[in-house]
Amino acid sequence: MEAIIESLGECQFLSPLRHRHIGWEKFRTDEHRVVHDDSIKGVRATIERGLSPLDFETAGPREKIYFDPAKTSAAIVTCGGLCPGLNDIIRGIVMELYHRYGVARIFGLRYGYEGLVPRLGHVPLELRPESVSTIHTFGGTILGSSRGPQEVGEMVDHLEELDVNVLFVVGGDGTLQGGARINAEIRRRGLKKSVIGIPKTIDNDIMYLDKSFGFDTAFAEAVKVVACAHVEAVGAMNGIGLVKLMGRHSGFIACYAALASQHVNYCLIPEVAFRLDGPSGLLETLRYRLAQRRHAVIVVAEGAGQDLMDGDLLGTDASGNRRLGNIGEFLKDKVTEFFKNRRIELNLKYIDPSYTIRSVPASAQDNVYCLRLAQNAVHAGMAGKTNMLIGQWHGTFVHIPFGLVTKGRRRVEPTGELWQAVLECTGQPVRIG
Repeated sequence: MEAIIESLGECQFLSPLRHRHIGWEKFRTDEHRVVHDDSIKGVRATIERGLSPLDFETAGPREKIYFDPAKTSAAIVTCGGLCPGLNDIIRGIVMELYHRYGVARIFGLRYGYEGLVPRLGHVPLELRPESVSTIHTFGGTILGSSRGPQEVGEMVDHLEELDVNVLFVVGGDGTLQGGARINAEIRRRGLKKSVIGIPKTIDNDIMYLDKSFGFDTAFAEAVKVVACAHVEAVGAMNGIGLVKLMGRHSGFIACYAALASQHVNYCLIPEVAFRLDGPSGLLETLRYRLAQRRHAVIVVAEGAGQDLMDGDLLGTDASGNRRLGNIGEFLKDKVTEFFKNRRIELNLKYIDPSYTIRSVPASAQDNVYCLRLAQNAVHAGMAGKTNMLIGQWHGTFVHIPFGLVTKGRRRVEPTGELWQAVLECTGQPVRIG
């Protein structure tokens, strides 16, 4: 799929940043590109080498913009599960719109896409710099969130009623798909509205991103939990610390927590299958580990080992995602039963910190990342870009079409360098069972 970005039309207004904040040499044009191909890391495309439809537009302020700031209004919506940095994104958008572009009408839509359906009764908040000045010090989102789609016609009707010109959608795969549907309906009606996405996934599994916001905070918090699990494990005879972390389809948090803590002996992720039984299965290798070292720490991503729980069919959630069986509880029961049947003393401590981790305020590193995402999202929206998200690719902020990132998921490569580093760090077998 091509990486061409939709535009509402010709930009006719000189950017207010021209006189207030930056010189002309700092403005970007659509000819500034970053190579899309993952095998050519860090290479920037130039006019001389020829532009490819697969090269990403570089994000940043444009010298001319599409919307007249004095007549522009914007709205922000946050969807899906909580993630560190959501309030930072909201604050960054409001501050950039208000102070840099002079946009004074900014709405915060309550409880996800439900906030675009008036009959559900969620009255929009009017956001001002003074109302968001300290929200980055708190976890969660001041706008609230929800899962699940809403009727696209109703949502576009409400955007018209509010006279919103630029809609910022903050969320994961389902949210970005929703943004694409809203954009399609806007185009069908011939309206001039911009839809800009800021990708949010604590699992770090959105394609064509170096990383997602909140990920650094999440795995740093996970490391603290793993350290606690290690203390519990070494403090008792045959102690096991079992920690379940986030990661429905991708095991990045589990991998990075294992590498950063250096206390993990088994890291189990969705991308690498494992077995419980047999001479090389998890249970027997764990028994051997305890016989040798008297303790062990296991980190398991929530999406790992789902094939071991065949009868655990839980349907789907409001977003249409398959509900997962609780691999943490499952492993706890299986390990406990295995050692009990062999009359071996076991002291297992199970910790599930998922809601704690996703609810904390963003770290300083994520603070900076969120601010830069928000700034570049505003630049794109004011320039009339639409049907796209802001991401960082090969160290540069770029514009990426919704359709490109929703075609798949970024996952840990079982033959890649990251997983090899985890195997070396944990000492676990290449194949468990």
